[in-house]
Amino acid sequence: MSEDIISLIRQNVIQGRVTQDDEGLDEGMVGQPAVSELVNEALVQDLSVKDIINQGLSEGMKIVGQKFETKEYFIPDMLASAEAVGVAMEILEPHLAQSGIKAKGKIIVATVKGDLHDIGKNIVSILLRGSGYTVKDLGNDIDPQAIVDAVRKERPQFVGLSALLTSTMAQMGETIQALTESGLRDTVKVIIGGAPVSEEFAESIGADGYGADGFQAVAIVESLSSA
Repeated sequence: MSEDIISLIRQNVIQGRVTQDDEGLDEGMVGQPAVSELVNEALVQDLSVKDIINQGLSEGMKIVGQKFETKEYFIPDMLASAEAVGVAMEILEPHLAQSGIKAKGKIIVATVKGDLHDIGKNIVSILLRGSGYTVKDLGNDIDPQAIVDAVRKERPQFVGLSALLTSTMAQMGETIQALTESGLRDTVKVIIGGAPVSEEFAESIGADGYGADGFQAVAIVESLSSA
């Protein structure tokens, strides 16, 4: 029975269904339990929180990532699945500590100064939480000094910077420079991403990694965690 519920959680993540009122990508799913209902039921049945996350949520998003890479899924589909995982993680958060699940690490994410776009950052945040990281989201239009202050206070292992505009890309370099001048640069790995950003640009400003999309960003964080 536990495998059935976790399998259903995984299937509904793939369908992008948050609640039973959601349609999903396949027909005839309205009224059937979705991620919210299924995660709550799994907790009632005292199923392993680790299994819910790893076998249900993370495996579901892994399949969504594959579908996105093969262009079977598009951004709205990925957003729906990411929202489902985000809601599930909110439900599970109070149970993480008592389950003995320790975060893999902490990451601060922000959209840089002058840039108000946050969809990409939000997707990365949800995927990171679903992968077991603690995420502190500073929001958008964030000044380099505010990021430095947050690093000093939160002591994360990673900083994730996002920009969607070519005019705001320079703020990524400014932020890295501010971290250097504050003496904090060696304490964190900086990952950058966004539509105008490239691997070459990441190298030119001294970033530690570059993610072309949310899934690649998580993969970069994972690789740097084990390095």
